[in-house]
Amino acid sequence: MPGDPSSVLAALGVDRATEHLYFRLVPVSGHTLTGVAQLVQVGPERLLRDLAPLIERGLVVLNGDRVVIPTLADALSELVLLEARTAATSATKLAELASAVPHLVAAATRPDRQHLAEVHPLDGELSSGGNALELLQLMVRTSRGDMLWLRPDAWAMPRESKVSEMLAEAIASGRRSRAIYPVRALTEAPEALRVRARLGEEVRVMSEVRTRMFIFGDAHAVLPEPLGFVDEPRVHIRQRSIVAALTMWFESMWASAAPVPDLEAGDISLDGRQFLLEQLMAGETDEVIARKLGIGLRTVRRRIAALMTELGVDTRFQAGVEAVRRGWL
Repeated sequence: MPGDPSSVLAALGVDRATEHLYFRLVPVSGHTLTGVAQLVQVGPERLLRDLAPLIERGLVVLNGDRVVIPTLADALSELVLLEARTAATSATKLAELASAVPHLVAAATRPDRQHLAEVHPLDGELSSGGNALELLQLMVRTSRGDMLWLRPDAWAMPRESKVSEMLAEAIASGRRSRAIYPVRALTEAPEALRVRARLGEEVRVMSEVRTRMFIFGDAHAVLPEPLGFVDEPRVHIRQRSIVAALTMWFESMWASAAPVPDLEAGDISLDGRQFLLEQLMAGETDEVIARKLGIGLRTVRRRIAALMTELGVDTRFQAGVEAVRRGWL
């Protein structure tokens, strides 16, 4: 229920008797509790009880054995900050609860056990721990077929050289390896990509790769939980239909990613028009484009200007429309 707006303290829910006590205390701010109790002619324990509503609202502060009365402006400022933090915390908790609702609803859609036959758990697990490199080697040895990789940041990982050694053995045995990198890898880690290309891996790039993932044949698929750039916890999937679905997802990205045909020979040049246009169509700022493509801000602006001149347009929106008309996107 909203407070009485007739005064500041009343608006904060302070009753008249407590408000009267507050104004009696203002002139003696800084005195000891015992001294203040004598001034208002009550015992210290009774005074503490009477002060409780004011202390709760930050209008009175006990500093050791002294009673301090902040200015109303300071006290109100602290109250506003406290309420703002409380509101932010509540909003976060509500968002977390809201995110749980779909899972609760999904769980409720399961048919009754009595209506089912031959119920089996999915083949896979969510796990943490263990030696990631050893687990990787084991999965390679116990699988056949293509090795598919989403590698948004792999070149920065300390085990990269060991993974490359394992990859070299697998490719030498006749297996095919394909990897998709973000285009910024061409400027941030060109040598890492050359190493993989020289081993025989097929490399393609796209504007952004949002999660790590690898798939070995039709037997293993591994993703972080949640999707992103962490090693663990990880979801290891062996269920054939889910591995097949993830393989289809990879293939759709592979089809839209750009090859780097001369990477093995050391040439990392690439026509960047497609990547620029994709980012412009997504409405990204120049700063975001620079970060995603791994190039400088001035370079981004220069390339956009050149692209718009090539397309014969005046605005970025027109550039997107014209690029679609020409079949560039």
